[in-house]
Amino acid sequence: MMGGFAAFLGRQQKAILFLMASLALAGAVGALSLPVGLFPRTSFPRVRINIDSGARPAHEMMLQVTQPVEQALRAIPGVRGVRSTTSRGSMQAFIDFDWGTNMRAATLEVDAALAQQLPDLPKGTRYVVRRMDPTVFPIIAYALISHSISEAELRTIARYHIVPVLERIPGVAKIGVQGGDTPEVHVIVDPAKLAAMHVTLAGVERAVSRSNVLASVGRLADHDSLYLVVQQNTLRTMAQVPRIVVGGGPDGVVRLGQVARVEMGRVPRYDRVSENDHRAVTLQVFQQPSGNAVQVDAAVRRALAAYETRLPAGVRLVKWYDQSTLVTAAAGSVRDAIAIGVVLAGLVLIGFLRSWRVTLIALLVLPASMATAVLILTLLGMSFNIMTLGGLAAAVGLVIDDAIVMIEHVARRAGRAGGIAARGAVLAAAEEFLAPLAGSSLATLIVFVPLAFLSGVTGAFFKALSITMASTLVASWLFSAFAVPVLARWLIDFDKWHDPVAGGGARESVLARAHGRLLDLVVARPAWLLVALIPFVLAGAYAYAVVPTGFMPRMDEGGFVINYQARPGTSLAEGAREIRQVGEILRADPAVATWSTRLGAGLGGDLNEPYQGDIFVQLRPLGQRAPIWTVMDRIRRRIIDRVPGIDFDESQLMSDLLGDLVSQPEPIEIELHGDPARLDETAKRVAAAIGRIPGVVGVQDGVVIAGDSIDIHVDPAKAAMFGFDPAAVERLVATALSGSVVTALPGQERFTGVRLELPRDAFAQTGDLLRLPLAAPSGALVPLGAIATLRTVSGRPEIDRDNLRQIVAVTGRISGGGISAAIASVRRVLARPGLLPPGMSYRLGGLYRQQQKAFIGLARVFVAAVLAEFVLLLFLYRSFVIAGAIVATALLSSLAVFIGLDLSGVALNITALMGMTMIVGLATEMAIFYISEFRSLAGYQDRREALVVASRNRLRPIAMTTLAAILTLLPLALGIGQGSGMQQPLAIAVISGFVVAFPLVLFGLPALLRLVLRGPEP
Repeated sequence: MMGGFAAFLGRQQKAILFLMASLALAGAVGALSLPVGLFPRTSFPRVRINIDSGARPAHEMMLQVTQPVEQALRAIPGVRGVRSTTSRGSMQAFIDFDWGTNMRAATLEVDAALAQQLPDLPKGTRYVVRRMDPTVFPIIAYALISHSISEAELRTIARYHIVPVLERIPGVAKIGVQGGDTPEVHVIVDPAKLAAMHVTLAGVERAVSRSNVLASVGRLADHDSLYLVVQQNTLRTMAQVPRIVVGGGPDGVVRLGQVARVEMGRVPRYDRVSENDHRAVTLQVFQQPSGNAVQVDAAVRRALAAYETRLPAGVRLVKWYDQSTLVTAAAGSVRDAIAIGVVLAGLVLIGFLRSWRVTLIALLVLPASMATAVLILTLLGMSFNIMTLGGLAAAVGLVIDDAIVMIEHVARRAGRAGGIAARGAVLAAAEEFLAPLAGSSLATLIVFVPLAFLSGVTGAFFKALSITMASTLVASWLFSAFAVPVLARWLIDFDKWHDPVAGGGARESVLARAHGRLLDLVVARPAWLLVALIPFVLAGAYAYAVVPTGFMPRMDEGGFVINYQARPGTSLAEGAREIRQVGEILRADPAVATWSTRLGAGLGGDLNEPYQGDIFVQLRPLGQRAPIWTVMDRIRRRIIDRVPGIDFDESQLMSDLLGDLVSQPEPIEIELHGDPARLDETAKRVAAAIGRIPGVVGVQDGVVIAGDSIDIHVDPAKAAMFGFDPAAVERLVATALSGSVVTALPGQERFTGVRLELPRDAFAQTGDLLRLPLAAPSGALVPLGAIATLRTVSGRPEIDRDNLRQIVAVTGRISGGGISAAIASVRRVLARPGLLPPGMSYRLGGLYRQQQKAFIGLARVFVAAVLAEFVLLLFLYRSFVIAGAIVATALLSSLAVFIGLDLSGVALNITALMGMTMIVGLATEMAIFYISEFRSLAGYQDRREALVVASRNRLRPIAMTTLAAILTLLPLALGIGQGSGMQQPLAIAVISGFVVAFPLVLFGLPALLRLVLRGPEP
């Protein structure tokens, strides 16, 4: 007679199947509208500010700007830390808040604090506030290249033709344009002619700026009408500029063309952008936080394909970066995992149960469960990213588990009856197995609960992963509990199919006989189990001690960034020559597909000094080259050998971006604190010492020197004799060296600036500055050397501060080892006598500090998961002995994670620790299946016999689920595909746990219960 659940299934079969199909269909439709991005949608608690305050020296900048700004920022509620870098005339600071802070409000508070402080800062100080989020870097980038038209024309096409087309695309935040020239009208004044015409440079500047006037001067009423009176003396064309009147007297007017040459030029620039060593203009697409990277990429491609037909002949558009490829690769991994999971689960089911109809049930349930999980993600407002997509891929094996155990139980109970009786037994078997299925699913789900309390970047990332996997498990339980029994009743022909166990299947009997012999031996002598476990425990302890550690998993992103710096003060031309040498190395490397170079600028639009920049290197597809870290090591060695004049470091863009969002991107960071006068020399000694550690590469001493400067000191007394003051001299010299934009001409698409300047060849060298002619108010030409002296000043280092005290941060990256081992070597080096002077201390930061925070948080999650499992088991079985035995089995299974990582050469990182936590739930789930069978048998069998029979009964379902899960996770564990690297450590951890949990549950748990169970059955 059927119970309530079985009767419900019998009455509502059609409704259940329709509901399940509707959920799956809704999930498939919802997947089309889910936002897509690289990282989970989270609010990173960091704000960046950039302040510009002229050209004052770094020390004065620190006293006048940095210190008062830092104090104002520290007073903002919720601020956890302020870190700043001060250089000549500029200051950049990062303000860190607590995780969970409302960053929109926090950004406004930072802006308000700076606005309140601004009146007390030096005149002319400007600032920019930017909330840090994953959109600080572009998601797509193109280059405009041509050998037939000028860079100015390329920039015009990019800025005024392509940008408006792309900025209309939904999901696009902005389009950044780098490189190219901006046209400008140059008015090159001849000082000798100025003197001959008795006109001063200041007078020319004033006359040109005042000749271009468009202003409302009032209103006039006449003949019952009210007119707006407008004075319009506007310049429309360059031909009008030479006719501007700049002076006059008894001899007539003096026009600009009489004292100056007017010609087209370009805005002075101190950056260069190239693609494969060809001068180029780049377009960088920045995504809205809520945008869909894949859809934005597709829309940009369509828009550019439509516009390419209008490009001038000889102009090409080349894509050199596409972040969406990582997301599509991760989506491909999910697709492949589902396909492989379906095939492998089908093979396992056919191999054990020998029925294509039984197999068909699993093939229907798996994709339906995954689609329903996507529906849950849609309802929760989540997105597709590397963590949610990885969670879906990793959860395929867990979904198969639930379907297989329910199918196996139904097949075992009903398949032995046959015929009509079997159909009636299907729903009864489903009701019988409902409690174990619910308990086992809850055991797996409960380990994800503590993750909700994780903070930091680990919590931000793994909440997305845990919610995804929990959603998948919920969907899997619903389909396994409700849909599988109904489908089994409809699809399986019990007249023709019987359980192979009942028929004495050969494969099953071989497995059963081997299992039975070993089980009898273990149960007869359970103490031997402890002896057998000693080598395993020792191996686990050894693996724990030697396995390398990391923070985030290594993932082949298909490209990397080289951040470089030439000698401070290096000219743009010399810096470009050195970078061309790097380009030759890249061109000769067979793994490199293309590269994009910025000098004096940075990826994402950041400004750099003219001797600083970056190179983004795009590699060929993964199947056509070695892994990216091998390529990076090879290129790094060649640059060190062939281009010794530059300092550089390499990083993949995602890890670099993540480091910028949460801390410093370098794994090794040594923050030195102490006497400011001794910080720089100490930092150089420390950098030299840790640079000799094997595996530590890209060491930077943190002492960043600005380029040399030429100080002009005006003698006030001598200047006054000629009618000058220091401020007037400053304006004249600035116009001579940099020019002065005094007005602009309107054009079809933009205003063209008019720059007043002196002939550049008049002061090509430093000594020529002293001969620079200055027009005195009397009309006489006075050389600068008559009233001023020059002094060359060596560049001063930037000043780094952390929470109001000065520091120097020595940084480095790691090649071929783990973070913990490298840090241990760094600690030993720093402990050498004499390396750090008295009073000098250090603190380790960078990604190592983030790793330690993450490991501590995940260790707490692991302990909480174990306790939660113990409490759940107490509720299920009301026995401390049984609960303790199951938890002991789960803990021993988790020890296998260290062995698996050590054997595979994969570092222990936060993803692997997540897998280890999952093993606690998965091993407990496996044990619940066994204990539920044991308790059902113990009511009418001898305890020893019940322990043995329960293990035999659960051999097939546990073997099936273990084998299917391992095979499904194998592609991820092998790192097949570009998007699988993020989940590889998790897959290795789960597979390792499964391999050990299988014998522990089927052999170890019966033996352990045989030892510890005493007295009446609990």
